[in-house]
Amino acid sequence: MNVQEVRKLDAYLKKLFGNPRIRVVPRPKKDDSAEVYVGDEFIGVLFVDDEDEERSYNFQMAILGSDLE
Repeated sequence: MNVQEVRKLDAYLKKLFGNPRIRVVPRPKKDDSAEVYVGDEFIGVLFVDDEDEERSYNFQMAILGSDLE
């Protein structure tokens, strides 16, 4: 993921969820994904999917059972 792609994804998620505190940040030493934060809290990872000759993105977010209590 290049810087321009990260910026587009950042703007898209902010608009989609109506939350200006969302941040998409490049991962060190990885070019196929970026980290997603709300404020300072890490919430998940965006992965690039280049299958079928069309670029798309998959968002993966884990929710711990202890977070629900």
